[in-house]
This record gives sequence, C-alpha cells and structure tokens, in this order.
Amino acid sequence: MKNLKPAYALLACTALVAPSAAQSPDSYVTGAKQFTESVVISGLANPWEITLGPDGMLWTTERTGGRISRIDPATGEQHVAIEIAEISAPGGQDGLMGLALHPELGQGTGNDYVYAAYTYVDADKGADPQVTDASSPYHELYTKIIRLTYNEADGTLSDPMDLITGLPASNDHNSGRLKVGPDNALYYTIGDQGNNQGANVCIPIEAQRLPTADEVENKDYVAYVGKSLRLNLDGSIPEDNPELDGVKSHVFTYGHRNMQGIAFGPDGTLYATEHGPKTDDEVNILTSGGNYGWPNVAGFNDGKAYEHANWELAANPPCAETEFSEYAIPDNVPHEPESAFTEEMVEPIATMFTVDTGWNFVVADCKGIDFICWPTVGITSVEYYEGGDDRIPGWDKVLLAPTLKRGSIYVLPLDENGQAVDGAVERYFQTNNRYRDVAVSADGKTIYVATDATGLAENTEGGTTSELANPGEIIAFTYSGEGDPSTVAAPNEQSLRGQDQAAAAEGEADAGDSTAASGDLASFAESQLASGKTAYGASCAVCHGDTMTNNTYGPPLAGEFFHDNWEGKPASELVAKAHTMPPSAPDSLSAEVYADITAYILSVNGMEAGDAPLSADSTGTLSFPE
Repeated sequence: MKNLKPAYALLACTALVAPSAAQSPDSYVTGAKQFTESVVISGLANPWEITLGPDGMLWTTERTGGRISRIDPATGEQHVAIEIAEISAPGGQDGLMGLALHPELGQGTGNDYVYAAYTYVDADKGADPQVTDASSPYHELYTKIIRLTYNEADGTLSDPMDLITGLPASNDHNSGRLKVGPDNALYYTIGDQGNNQGANVCIPIEAQRLPTADEVENKDYVAYVGKSLRLNLDGSIPEDNPELDGVKSHVFTYGHRNMQGIAFGPDGTLYATEHGPKTDDEVNILTSGGNYGWPNVAGFNDGKAYEHANWELAANPPCAETEFSEYAIPDNVPHEPESAFTEEMVEPIATMFTVDTGWNFVVADCKGIDFICWPTVGITSVEYYEGGDDRIPGWDKVLLAPTLKRGSIYVLPLDENGQAVDGAVERYFQTNNRYRDVAVSADGKTIYVATDATGLAENTEGGTTSELANPGEIIAFTYSGEGDPSTVAAPNEQSLRGQDQAAAAEGEADAGDSTAASGDLASFAESQLASGKTAYGASCAVCHGDTMTNNTYGPPLAGEFFHDNWEGKPASELVAKAHTMPPSAPDSLSAEVYADITAYILSVNGMEAGDAPLSADSTGTLSFPE
C-alpha cells in the first residue's frame, strides 16, 4: 500500500432530512469521522467487483481486463486466478461484471465455488432482435453466469460451468451485480439496456413486461431486462420463486432501470441501489414479486420532475426522425405523468435525489456535460455495515453507497429494524474519481473502494473532469478517530444547480479569454468523412453518443467542453488520443480509420475540409469556429 494521507469527509453542512422522505440535492451533511487514505493497488483494467474473501483477500473482477484476481489488501500483491478469453467488452458498460463467492468457500465441504457474470458473443444463439446492424459489436452479444472451481493449493480458478446463458446484453444499463443470498440462491440484476434514450431511443423499455411460459420453456430471456433474478446455484428456477402473471421464471422483482448494487443485511433483508434518470437514484428493499415502477415512475410516485415519454411511439414524424432531448418532450411523443401509473408498486426507502417539477437541469458549470451535475449521484453498489465498539462508532446500522458522478461514499443510517432510512445522509471521501464498488475489512475499520479507469466525474473544484485522481485503483480509507464537524473545511460548491444557474451563466459568459491558435491550421479531406462517420457509429457512439454530446460514458466530442480541451492543440495529438480507444481494445482499428474518425469529429465541430487528408503525421493545430 502507498500514499498514506489523511482523508476527511467533504462538502458543506446542510439541513437534516426527514426519515423516509424524498431527498433534495442538498439533503446530506458533512461526516465528521476521520480516515487515512492509502492506495492498495493501481493499474487495474476497470475493477468492477471487490469482495472480501474468507482468505482475507480482495476478490476482484476487471471489467475490461477479463481477470478475476485475489489482491492482498496489506501489500497490494495481485494473484490472478483466471483470465477469461471468452469475455467481450466492446463498450463502457459490458465485460466482466459481478462476482460472488460460495458461502462455504475454503471450508473443506467441497463447495469451493466462485460465480461470475460477463458479456460474450454467442453466434450460435444468433442476433439480438433489437440490434439490426450486423456490423455492431452488440449484434450477437449476450450475458452469461458461470460457476468456477477454486484450487486453494495454487490459487487458480478453473472448470467453468455455464449456469445460464443468453441473457440480454447491451451497450448501456447491463447492471450486472451478483450475490449469493443466505438462502443459498444466486441473485443477479439486469438493467433496462439503456433503451428509450440516447442512441437507443427508439427501442422500448420492457422493465414492466413479464416473461411468458413459452419464453421460459424455450430459454428466451428477452423479458428479463429491467429485472432482478433469483436462481438456484445450478442455474435452475427455484420452486419458491414468485409466480408473475401466471408464470414462474427466474424473475424475482421487476420495474427496474439500472440496479447496480445489491447487498444482504444480517436478517436477510435485500437492499438495492439503482440509477435514476435525471433525478431519483433509488435505495430499495427487494421483496419477492415486487414491482418497482420503472419506467412509469422514477423514485416515489410523487409527480416530481419526471414523466414517462414513450419515444418509440412517436408519430408524424416517427421516432427515427425525431430529435431526442433530455429536457423537452416533443408533441409527437406520447407521455404521461407518474400519477397515471396505478398498479401496486414498492416505493424506495430513499432517493438520491428528488427535485420539484420545473428544476433547471441545464448546468452552466458543466459546459454541456449536464448529466454529471444532475441531482442523481450515480450509485453503483451498496454495502450493509454494522458498527460497534471495535468498529466504526456511530455507524450502528448503515448502508454504504459509492457513486460514479460524485466520487464519494454516502452513508445512509437505517432504523432499528433496518427497514427505513432514519436520519441524515452523510457524504465521505470526495475525490475526482468514479467509485465503482465498496468492501469492508474483517475488523470493520477499513473501507475499500474500487475506481473506474476512465470516465467523467464531478470536479472537486467545480464542474466536471475526465482527469481521474486514482484511475483503476483500489483505495483504502481506514478509520482513525472522531472529528469536530466545525473543523472540516467546506470545499467549493461542486456545481451550481437549479434556478441560481442563470445568474452564474451571465457572470461567466464573457469571462473566457480564448487564445487563437497560432501557426497552420489542421486539415482533413472531404473523402475521409463518410468512412469516419460509419466507423464512429460502430466504435465510438456507444460511449460518446451519436451526436457526440448525448454521451452515456465518455466525454463529449463536440461543444464547449471539447473545444476548451482541444483548442490550439496539435491535430496529431487528437489522432494519437483516438488510437487509445476504445478502452477495452485500444489501437484495434487501422491508422486510416482512426484518422477518418478524427476528421469526422472535426467536421462535426465546424471545421471545414481542406485538400490534405488528416493522418497521425499531420501538422497544424485545432481551431473551432465560434
């Protein structure tokens, strides 16, 4: 381990929140507990799951690296147990995801099993009916859950056995969290596939659709999207699974958007965390057969700042000819308020966070990357924690919720029965990072956090950043004592939200002092654009958006944020940057294709074609018209 330093809870104190109420964007307080921070290991290829094993090691999956490893939290030494060649990770939310350990692992009972979930190409199953482009890397992409056998003698995993194959997979909202419950059943989450938004806007959300008897019989799992699943340890359907609409399947709960966190409490309560759209990240308790409302309801059924727009049903013009917007629903797109949904549903125990209708979601500080500054925080996991005299005092029964957008862990106190959020939510460990998963040491004193290797996050100095402080690392935050909340320095407000943004925008409109690029300007040829557009759609749009600004994972490649980063820089530097993409397969395209993609990006940003084609050896600087 390295980089030992003090780490304190950050963000200014605000009002306490009412128990079980919807939370506003400022409904958290500064945590006063003090921790030291150290880095356990660096250089991981997007660690996705970290689980403390009975051997005291951190069992870790690397989403794009395809490795399952055991990492010594004391030394950072990595022991690779297996590298799975079958894994396919073409985008930002696929690859090797969830991992779970059999509860009898290492106990000499013969159950030395480890379970893992990942995306793979299944040519035998054939094309995903929702992916019509045969050249798309998602054309035959599916998810499977496997069982591996652990050899304690040499620390390896082997003998993979498929438990269930052909589960839905997508370029977005795969969810992918996997746990073994106290009932010796496997629990797995599948998101809504990112449909009805962005590049997938014309594909319907089917989180409310339940599987038919024929689909279950034929192992057609298309209706498993937007669900949590419950499986026997051999992959079969448990006899006591809920019967939904007359059919018993693997489906345990439904009506979910992107549930990336599940964790069991000591009494068997199953907690879950879920990404909301612009508001209402959810903290739920999952109950057998429960309907959690999505896409008709986000968070509580309160009619606040959300309406379900069904873009697929757009008419005059149809969806394919209608411009998607996060902020306004066109008249030709059917939509309805939350109150129109009258079916019985399970409401969350907390939301992070809810705002009133009319909230201004366009954030001047974020320079076109508004989603980072929306009220949602991007909860990626959840861990149940119970304190005590020998652990972290005051955290008697809490949930630890790591976040992508905020680079923090939120601590949610539970009531005595663990069935409701009771008290103020606290925010800890704020850094310029994307926190992916969390685990707790055996003595309860250290919180381990896995971070994404790339992506966008809130900047501690305001706005957004793609420069992560700890990319692809596991960080340890170790409790060192209690502090006085009044001595914790309040940082700058992270992003101006709501109606105060207008005044801020006016104040900074003319603050910039742009410097014109000097020397020759970069050039690209008109002949590169058609090829570049096609290649961009196949390889880049999944992360950066089809318009280069409606991104779901990567930074925008058009607009103010992009211009601020690249104005005046050499064109060859941008081409070189392109060669590092996609993150799961850098430099996997030809030099000509990378140059064509870059040329297309420049054209979208208003630069005009010239005579000389763009290449890695091109001279000239970038300059974008105002």
